[in-house]
Amino acid sequence: AVNFQADLADLTCEIEIKQKLIDELENSQRRLQTLKHQYEEKLILLQNKIRDTQLERDRVLQNLSTMECYTEEKANKIKADYEKRLKEMNRDLQKLQAAQKEHARLLKNQSRYERELRKLQAEVAEMKKAKVALMKQMREEQQRRRLAETKRNREIAQLKKEQRRQEFQIRALESQKRQQEIVLRRKTQEVSALRRLAKPMSDRVAGRTGQKPAMLDSGAEVSASTTSSEPESGARSVSSIVRQWNRKINNFLGDSSSSINGARPARKKFPKKGTSQSFSKAARLKWQSLERRIFDIVMQRMTIVNLEADMERLIKKREELSLLQEALLGKRAKLQAESPMEQKGLQELNEEIEVLGANIDYINDSISDCQATIMQIEETKEELDSTDTSVVISSCSLAEARLLLDNFLKASIDKGLQVAQKEAQIRLLEGRLRQTDVANSSQNHALLDALREKAESHPELQALIHNVQQENGYTSTDEEVSEFSLASDGSISQSFTMKGSASQDDFKFKGEPKLSGQMKAVSAECLGPTLDVSTKNITKSLASLMEIKEDGIGFSIRDPYYKEKVSRTISLPTRGSTFPRQSRGSDTSPLTRRKSYDRGQPARPTDIGFTPPSSPPTRPRNDRNVFSRLTSTQSQGSALDKSDDSDSSVSEVLRGIINPVGGTKNARTAPLQCVSVAEGHTKPVLCLDATDELLFTGSKDRSCKMWNLVTGQEIASLKGHPNNVVSIKYCSHTGLVFTVSTSYIKVWDIRDSARCIRTLTSSGQVISGDACAGTTTRTVTSVQGEHQINQIALNPTGTTLYAAAGNSVRVWELSRLQPVGKLSGHIGPVMCLTVNQTASNHDLVVTGSKDHYVKVFEITEGTVGNIGPTHNFEPPHYDGIECLAIQGDVLFSGSRDNGIKKWDLEQQELIQQIPNAHKDWVCALAFIPGRPMVLSACRGGVIKVWNVDNFTPVGEIKGHESPINAICTNSKHIFTASSDLTVKLWSGRRLPAGSN
Repeated sequence: AVNFQADLADLTCEIEIKQKLIDELENSQRRLQTLKHQYEEKLILLQNKIRDTQLERDRVLQNLSTMECYTEEKANKIKADYEKRLKEMNRDLQKLQAAQKEHARLLKNQSRYERELRKLQAEVAEMKKAKVALMKQMREEQQRRRLAETKRNREIAQLKKEQRRQEFQIRALESQKRQQEIVLRRKTQEVSALRRLAKPMSDRVAGRTGQKPAMLDSGAEVSASTTSSEPESGARSVSSIVRQWNRKINNFLGDSSSSINGARPARKKFPKKGTSQSFSKAARLKWQSLERRIFDIVMQRMTIVNLEADMERLIKKREELSLLQEALLGKRAKLQAESPMEQKGLQELNEEIEVLGANIDYINDSISDCQATIMQIEETKEELDSTDTSVVISSCSLAEARLLLDNFLKASIDKGLQVAQKEAQIRLLEGRLRQTDVANSSQNHALLDALREKAESHPELQALIHNVQQENGYTSTDEEVSEFSLASDGSISQSFTMKGSASQDDFKFKGEPKLSGQMKAVSAECLGPTLDVSTKNITKSLASLMEIKEDGIGFSIRDPYYKEKVSRTISLPTRGSTFPRQSRGSDTSPLTRRKSYDRGQPARPTDIGFTPPSSPPTRPRNDRNVFSRLTSTQSQGSALDKSDDSDSSVSEVLRGIINPVGGTKNARTAPLQCVSVAEGHTKPVLCLDATDELLFTGSKDRSCKMWNLVTGQEIASLKGHPNNVVSIKYCSHTGLVFTVSTSYIKVWDIRDSARCIRTLTSSGQVISGDACAGTTTRTVTSVQGEHQINQIALNPTGTTLYAAAGNSVRVWELSRLQPVGKLSGHIGPVMCLTVNQTASNHDLVVTGSKDHYVKVFEITEGTVGNIGPTHNFEPPHYDGIECLAIQGDVLFSGSRDNGIKKWDLEQQELIQQIPNAHKDWVCALAFIPGRPMVLSACRGGVIKVWNVDNFTPVGEIKGHESPINAICTNSKHIFTASSDLTVKLWSGRRLPAGSN
């Protein structure tokens, strides 16, 4: 390849030299022709001039001779004058003739130049042919090398796959070996214990003279059973010995307890109690192992189903794009045939075809990834199914099998109940959907009727309405509408007649929380079922719940603790709502929320259909069994508390609260005034997001807290993250909260008990539910193929989520919760990003990376695949970018080089920069609403206020003693998150007012 490149370079250089020689020869020929024409014209002109002069001379002499004043002297003078002029012209004529001769000589040499020119042109043609052949050879060599590299990569992938399979097999064998060692150790201990028990006491010491025949009979029975089993098994195994000794001891204890009174039977019953306890403990451990294995298999099959659905969707998308590409190719061929000179249209078609080709390649890569993942899961499925379960089942005794069967029966009943509840919920939702369709149809008919009245005087509008009506097929009648409405009303009324009726006097709240318009439901197929009924129906059902009493569960729902828990489970405060003051008044201190209700209440029965404590049922929050929902909520809450190993008990007992702060010394001169401090996290606060009523904070304690800014209390704590919560965003359009930890984005539905409904990964996978629920310790390393997600951002309309992971930004469509593309172009990890909207309603994504650069991406509607940057801002920072803030056409970027730069997005240039704006890393930037000012914060805990127009400092304040990690604002306050475990609320009322 190196020789080919050198030969190609030499050949190109020689072609350029020959081409230059050809150009020079052609130029010289053109110059000679020009000179020839010039000399010929001058020669002819001079000859004509000489002839005219001679004629003029003769005429003058003739006229002179006829004149009266003719003198010889005068004639000679005139004659001499003309002779002189003729001599000068003759000299010029001789010069031109000499030049003509020289030119003739040059013309003779021109033939030689022409031969050289033809020779050079022939050489250039040969060189071009050689160049074409050489380039063809280079392409063939590159193709061969690419094929060899592909083959080598395929072999490497095959070897890696084989290595993974072997590693999994090794782990499975190690697990099987550990299980066998545990079983063998337990059996050995049982055998040693039985041997100690088998030592017979003398009849005099034991005092059982009449029991000797019974012992002989039992021993004969054991020996008979042993000898009878020897021909079948060949050798007595440890398990058979244990079972025989168990039967022997049970028979002996039963006989002795029926015939002998006193202390002796109590002494004999002690081994039986220990044996039953060991059996129950072993059975419980085996049930937990089987339950975990069943859960793993279910999750594996769900993953396969999701991957197959994604692959089918990608295949359909590929078919659509292929058809579109074929149509564009046909259009291009037709355009080339009709008007080959139309370059602009051809260029646009070529660009569209290239974009479609890139999208198809991206979809093919995604399909290949899905296929590879499915094949890998299918290969390991049999090993997963048969590794641990076979070991556990083969080591079960009869008593353990009965316990396992009992647990399986309870779990089956519970799952059947869940399925029945889901089916009832689906039927209810289908009825609502039909009712909504009917309502929409009636509205469409009413709209068409109104348009028809207006269209009587407009024939074009009438024709348009007719076409739309034919396309959409509006043929339903009023009878169908009434039928659907009656059916849906009947189903809804039937669902509510089962709840019982009661007055609402027992359940009155002042300022009852209501679901606002911001918490509207997202698509059911994407986010699962939403709340069961509307806000009014929830209130009615809660009112009826106050009168329900259940004998099986011994607590009353009128307890303030449970009343608060129910209200928090069903609905959460949103924009324009507050918490009930009655419930606040009942909690005199945070200590009343500790989980101590088990001591003051009757004990619950153990056999009422619950599964073992290690695996509580996860019923939906909107099922009909209210008490099951409450107990499920409590069990899940305890499980969440245990899942976090960092001060979980303290965070559960002492819930967060926002405390007001009094005036300080420098309050009058400082640009900002601290009005409140939110305390509740046990480790540094890393990120936050806020609306006018809600505040969301993420911390190193692996939790995200949700605060009510109206009441100043913590609403809920979203736990179960594998590591630090580094970014958080709240979507006011859908009521969803997105939290980031390691390579996962957890999607929380705060309308439904703040549960995790989806888990998104950095590689583009979607996992139903909480994929990190089983994480009990802090996870430091990421899964292979995943990257650390540094920050997320939502577009202003709440339809798209952007996640910065590694060197790229993953684009998620929130209506389907599916990845649609990727923004690439950085050579270092993307640390921060922000999103704005252009005048044409396109998303403008600005990213900052550790490669010191700030890039801009413009995302048009329907864009998928890999997307490159539209602009790269120059000059870059001297260190990595830490934060960005955008407003209109102005962009501010903060870096680890302690500097801040101001950019113009419209002109795409640097406006102004302050190299040492802070004494440490600039960690956060934010605009102040309603004022032309921007805030900046650094690792030193200093907050500075800048004027946006001229980028001059307005003031500064020492906000925290520890680094400030994030800043956000709402219409009233400024929030700063710091490593001192607090979030401070600031007021900027003393700042000068203005308009942006």
